[in-house]
Amino acid sequence: MQRAEQAAGEPPRWVWWDAAGAVSPVVAAGGFVHRCWDLAEAHRLLVGGFDASPDRVWAVAHGLDIEGVPARRSDDLFDVIDDDSVAVRADGYLNPVCLQPHWQRDNLVDYARLALTVARKQLRLLAARERGPATGASESGAALLCVELTRHGLPIDRSTLERLIGEHAGPRPTDEGHARRIRAERDRAVLDLLPGRSTIDLRNPAQVRDLLRSLGVQVDDTRAWHLEPYRDTHPVVGALLDWRKDERIATTYGWQWLDTHVGADDRLRGPWTACDGGAGRMTAGAGLHSLPTPLRPGVAAADGHVLVRADLGQVEPRVLAVVSGDPAFARATADDDLYATVARQLNLERPAAKIAVLAAMYGQTSGPAAEALRRMDRTYPQAMAYLRAAAQRGEAGEPVTTYGGRVVPVTEADEQVHRRAVGRFTRNAVVQGAAAELFKAWALTVRDALRPLGAEVVLCLHDELLVHAPQERADAAAAAVRDALQAAARRWSGGAPVRFVADLRVVNRWSEAKD
Repeated sequence: MQRAEQAAGEPPRWVWWDAAGAVSPVVAAGGFVHRCWDLAEAHRLLVGGFDASPDRVWAVAHGLDIEGVPARRSDDLFDVIDDDSVAVRADGYLNPVCLQPHWQRDNLVDYARLALTVARKQLRLLAARERGPATGASESGAALLCVELTRHGLPIDRSTLERLIGEHAGPRPTDEGHARRIRAERDRAVLDLLPGRSTIDLRNPAQVRDLLRSLGVQVDDTRAWHLEPYRDTHPVVGALLDWRKDERIATTYGWQWLDTHVGADDRLRGPWTACDGGAGRMTAGAGLHSLPTPLRPGVAAADGHVLVRADLGQVEPRVLAVVSGDPAFARATADDDLYATVARQLNLERPAAKIAVLAAMYGQTSGPAAEALRRMDRTYPQAMAYLRAAAQRGEAGEPVTTYGGRVVPVTEADEQVHRRAVGRFTRNAVVQGAAAELFKAWALTVRDALRPLGAEVVLCLHDELLVHAPQERADAAAAAVRDALQAAARRWSGGAPVRFVADLRVVNRWSEAKD
């Protein structure tokens, strides 16, 4: 970790190769870093993907061919021994020895100087993209926030969570035989509705599909969203859907999950990353990004605290209004309900207008949305042209770049159907990626504003923030979250005339924030 230069009176901007390795001890000791530059995240911004090892980061920053990066040491008898005294080879590449923990430990000053050299070169490269340096700083801060989220965890009411797991997964198994009997009891709720077919394996999709077809439920697969419309056609369908929910909790969020990921301090912890390797969304492990709704009452503030939950409203279409620069679409964001405004402008019912907007962003160009999309073309030509251009680049096998300057690479496809699929991906990636950039800017602004209040961000879920705050500071924390959105959106958009909104609630349990 290297301290970069800063103006008088400003907090330092610390430079490191990657946040997880550099700043975890600082966070563990209760330290707070204001500003940073993460070489790995800046690299991912520059070239896309997830691989950001120091040798690749160095090569890209210096304009070297990644394919020429020297092979790493494998510590076997056939290794070519490099000169350990030289950090940079004659050909300009990083010496593979620099990747060895012992070299980094014994040469901290040299390793830090290498980092500072890369940071300066990355800044120059990103300066060629209009918002590149600002996005690099934001992505770096997001990596720091991820270290804090991993360390601090999500507050849990253990007794409530144990009760909910018991209701869905059954009692805690005492041994494997007991676990088998619990599974059999769970299955019985479905199999008892099928006299003479007790041998059906509910965990075999092909057998379940054939069973449903024999009952008159004609489906090509057994995914829940395909079965839900048939819930009332036969008692087995509803029972099967309920069984699926319980089975998921039992197998993925059951007793072993609880014992593994919830600590003695009643905090749920999992690894966080600032970039998914695609359009740039934050990701988390241990089920933090996919906790089933029935378990959410178990996410609760500690004694004397509250949860402040803020959920961005209709964020992707509002982001589209910014990135496309479409003035008519920007005007539609002035209202809380953008879809209602679009419906009036397109002379459609609200549900049809919503489908049209989502279809435009996700690449559905035919079917029920076709006529509505034609109306969108006439009413919002710049927004539609922006999406179409992104799709065309994907179909041609070319990468796209988000509003903030992230490269999203694609794989060139030979068949037309695959090219269209890639086009649908890039059409959405430019919107989803920009939304991720706005979200991170918001989360970091919130992080900074919460520190004087003794509050902290404990969950970043796509478009939703969850803050843990002292009860006596609840109103101040909520105001900080609300004000931070406007400040972050103004900076991120460059003052574009687009309004962003968030549904904000102060609650004791996460489930209480859901309508």
